[in-house]
This record gives sequence, structure tokens and C-alpha cells, in this order.
Amino acid sequence: MTASLLLLCSLSAGSFAQGRQIDFTSPDGQLKLHFNLADKIYYSVAAGGKELLKENHLGLTLANGTLGENPKLVAWHTIKKQETITPLVPMKFSTVNTEYNDLQMDFKGYSVEFRAYNDGFAYRFILKQKGDVEVMNEDLTLNFPQEALLHLQQSGGFRTSYEEPYRHVSSTQWKPEDHIATLPALIDTKQDYKILVSESDLHDYPCMFLKSGGSNVAQATFPKTPLEFGPDGDRSLKITKAADYIAKTTGTRNFPWRYFVVAHDDKQLLENTMNLRLAGPSVLKDVSWIKPGKASWEWWNGAAPYGPDVNFVSGFNTDTYKYFIDFASKYGIQYIVMDEGWAKTTEDPFTANPNVDVKELVKYGNSKNVHIVLWLTWLCVHNHMELFKTFEEWGVKGVKIDFMDRSDQWMVNYYENVVKEAAKHHIVVDFHGAFKPAGLEFTYPNLLSYEGVRGMEQMGGCTPDNSLYLPFMRNAVGPMDYTPGAMFSMQPEDYASERPNAGSIGTRAYQMALFVVFESGIQMLADNPTLYYRNPDCTEFIASVPVTWDETSALAADAGQLDVVAKRKGDKWFIGGITNNQEKTRDVNINFSFLQPGKTYTMTYFEDGINAGHQAMDYRKKTIQVKRGDNFTIHMVRNGGFAGVIE
Repeated sequence: MTASLLLLCSLSAGSFAQGRQIDFTSPDGQLKLHFNLADKIYYSVAAGGKELLKENHLGLTLANGTLGENPKLVAWHTIKKQETITPLVPMKFSTVNTEYNDLQMDFKGYSVEFRAYNDGFAYRFILKQKGDVEVMNEDLTLNFPQEALLHLQQSGGFRTSYEEPYRHVSSTQWKPEDHIATLPALIDTKQDYKILVSESDLHDYPCMFLKSGGSNVAQATFPKTPLEFGPDGDRSLKITKAADYIAKTTGTRNFPWRYFVVAHDDKQLLENTMNLRLAGPSVLKDVSWIKPGKASWEWWNGAAPYGPDVNFVSGFNTDTYKYFIDFASKYGIQYIVMDEGWAKTTEDPFTANPNVDVKELVKYGNSKNVHIVLWLTWLCVHNHMELFKTFEEWGVKGVKIDFMDRSDQWMVNYYENVVKEAAKHHIVVDFHGAFKPAGLEFTYPNLLSYEGVRGMEQMGGCTPDNSLYLPFMRNAVGPMDYTPGAMFSMQPEDYASERPNAGSIGTRAYQMALFVVFESGIQMLADNPTLYYRNPDCTEFIASVPVTWDETSALAADAGQLDVVAKRKGDKWFIGGITNNQEKTRDVNINFSFLQPGKTYTMTYFEDGINAGHQAMDYRKKTIQVKRGDNFTIHMVRNGGFAGVIE
């Protein structure tokens, strides 16, 4: 990731120093923050003349006092900046141009920095103390001026895989004794604006959660730092002793950004790049070896190819993996993922099960231009950090690491230690059982994806009604390993499926659209090669969809209801549309205004068939000519979709 900064102006401090108040705005003047320094640092947020957040406050409690309590301003300044960012693994745009106003308030021993963008704002603490400090707590308090609807992924505690379904809770009804919520969280202010809350540039610090602070109040809460561990099976550890602080860290540092995307139109949530804009730059000098791509994956389909071309016993064995490699090679898929079952035990990463020859598979894959990704538990990696050197010697190109299910300071540091060590040996990483992206994927771009999502491995528990929030929430903050690509499609009332004959809820066109709508640096094809071979037109389209993009244009958006997006890679545009389990069919009118003028394009597309509302396998493939300015109606049934390519 590269960036250029241009300092445009520095503003006067006079009125603020006298009245201890300031009005701070976004570059376009539409987003307004009003600060008041009293017993705490207070700020209110308005957009379009409407107050969205009222007298929020913030603070950082250290062992020796609370920063932000009775604050004494020493100095302050504002500047306006323009920035150009070129991420190595672009999820939405290959070039991001942005501008923001920056306000830094300096207090004795610390500063608070705010940034106001045209589509949101962010802030962070900057600490300037000697030695180490113990952070006891951090105050982030959000006050809603009226009842809001909170879209939350709620957990019974800090130990979570971030796979709970979304809940939709009134801010007046969320009680302090109720479950806490992970980030990101989406706030519908009921005033024509939504606010997406998350964090970026997270290092050596726990992930933030939200809890109820009482009626119409949300507050931050954090897991304590673990000190001692005990055994907890073959894939995790039990915390037996925790500190009374949430972090012990250096006294001179920047703390994570707390950011808020403020969207007047839900399309802005789909196009936002706030996590990228606030993340630290890449620390890797040589990134030529980092290759995003798609992967064939054997776990969801039970490693069970079958049919007249399968003349071997399928399962976790060399013959089956070679079959997956052959499939990947035929369709230009870059990786195969060898999930749980390739190794003899989950605790030894150096000994394959007797039926799997990893070195032979690497050699065979190289001959077909297909590379190997190996699944491991986080505990196995922690106990054998030298495995990255060994895997590099074997020729393995990636790892999928699973079951972290925690986000305290210790585990956040584990993530960074892993990607740092993996980068030394030119290995890409996919974190499963993970918390949400928070900037590490830009600091170490060999981190291609995170799970932390209620994805297709939840089988019947993965519904479009829930998944329609993902582009506006979870995927809106970074790459997401959802594992799409089911060829058995069912409507929810008919769902009955399990491995090896796994299936999904949603139409066939819905499944195909997910490859355009959802974003991941390593995107799985979850289903059986046997079924992909039987559906060549669908497979050819899925295999052709890129995993990185030059441009993203949201065409229609309603969080939880509808998402239609166009994405460009080079001179090709892909369109993906998905909808939820609404009672009626949905017709969406789009305009091809994003195409270049004076050219005629061919659009090949897949749409829900006439009976897809009942028989979800029903789809139609069509081809038409289109040009800039043409209108087109996308027709989707319940739990339906639309997928197309324009070239």
C-alpha cells in the first residue's frame, strides 16, 4: 500500500481555547462534530441538519489515572489533507482518493486525534508516557438522541468465533444485562442515516465490543489480558488467570482508530473504504510473491468426488487431492485448501496422515499451476512456529488457521506474530474462527482473509435473511471467508442437507452472485468438483470472477433487503445482485451509466428461473447487447440473485 499526503491548510485555534468548544466539519461541510471540554471530552455529531449522536464521551483509564477526565487543553491544531492509497490486495478500488480534516487536541501526556471525512469520522488516543502502561479500561460512550435500531452480532461473552446471527435491537430496549455485541455494528438512526462502527490499526490491544449503557446508550467493553492458560482439548487453551487490565503496552504509541461510517444512502456502506484509509502502511518490502486468488476446498463437500471419472476411494488421501488439483487447473483456480484431515493429528504439523503425500501433491500442483494451502489449529501453530520454515521448504504457499475464538490483547498479538512469521517464508494466511478485519491485512498484505462470519458451513443456519446484512456490515470492514459456491440450492422450507451432500439456502443465481457481491483475498469454491463439472456454465462464470477489483459501483442497496453492485477488473464489469426472503419477487431497475460511452458491450447473465421461488435450482442464462445509458430490469425471486459479466 502506498500513500501520498498533501497539507492544504492550518486553521486558527482562538475560539476553542477561549470557550473550550469547537465546531469541526468534514471537507464538504455536511458532517459536523461539536466538541465540549468539561469534566470529560464530549462531542456531538450531526449530518444534513440532523443530530445523530449527542454528547458522546471518550476516555482512557490507566493504572495511574484517567485520560480525558477534567481535560486541560495544552494546544490544538487542525489541518486538511488529501491522500491517495493503492492497496496491494484491493477489495473495492485499486486506487483510493480521499480527503479529510484532522483535529489534534494535545493534553499533558497524551493527545486525541479526530478525522472528519465526507463519509464519516474517526478518532484515536495518542499516548506520550515513558515505559510501559497498564490500560484498565477505555471509555467509548454513544448517546442516541432518539430511539435507534441497532443491528448487532451478539455474543454471550468475549469467547466467540463471530459467527452468531445478527439481531435487530431497539436502542431503548437493549439492557446492560443483555449480551454484548461484536464489531462491526450498524446503527439505523431513524433519521435517514446509518452509522457503521468499527476499528482499525489494531495492534497490541484487545478488540472492542459494545454493551448497553442503559436506554439509548452504547458503551465499549473489552476482554481482560490473559496471564495463565490451561489445557482445553487439541485446538485451544483455557484462560485460567486474567489480569485486571485490558492491555499492558508501551507508553508511547498510537491507539486503535475508532471509526464511524455515516451513510445517507446504503450504497455508501458498500463502497466505503474507511478501514483501509485508517490502517497502517505495509511493512513488507517484497510483496511480489503475494497472490490473491480462488481456492477449491474439500471440507464442505466431505472430500467426496464421485462418478465415472473417480476410480479411487475418495476421502482425505492423495488421489482425492490430485482430483481437486485437476479440477482447479482446468478452471484456472489458483489454490486448493487441504482442511482438517490432511495431517495425522491436529497437534503435529509435520506428519501427514498415511494416505496423504504432501510433497507429492505440491509437486503435482506446481505442474498444474495450482498451489497448496494447509489447515491448522491456532494452538498447533503457536506450539510450532517453525512450521512456516518447513512449509516453505515443502513448497506450501498458504495456511488456514482455525479456532482462535478470542480477541484479547494476547490473541491480537498472536495474529500479528503469525502473519509476520509467515511473511518471512512467503506464505499467505487465511484466519478462520477469527475476529473481524481491523487493519492488519494492510500492514501484512499476506493476510488474505478472515472468517468471523456466519457463512455457508453453518448449512441451514446460513440464510439470505442474515447474509443480506454481510455486505453492509462484516464485509464492509474487510475481506470475509464465507465459502460460497453451492450447487445444491434450496428454499428454506425445503432445506434438508448435510455433508457430503451439502447444500445451501438461496437460489442458484444467488449463489453465483455471491462471488461478485462478497469480497475475500482467497475466495473458496466450496462445493464438489463432481457437481461443478455437471454445471459447466455456472462453473465457468464463477471461475472467471476476480477476487480483487479496480472499481466498485453500488447500483441498489437496502441493508438486509437488497444488494446490487457492479465491479470492474480491467475492461470487464461484473454485476452481482442478491435479495432476502421477501414475500414477493423483486424487480430492480439499473442503468449502465458506469460503462464507457461510444461502445457496445455483451452482457452474459444468470437470473432466477420462473420456478426458482419454489425450486431454487431453476435459473436462466441469457446474452444481450448493452451500452452506456441503457436501462435494465433485474428480476429476483425470494432468496434470489442475479450474476453477469459485461465485456
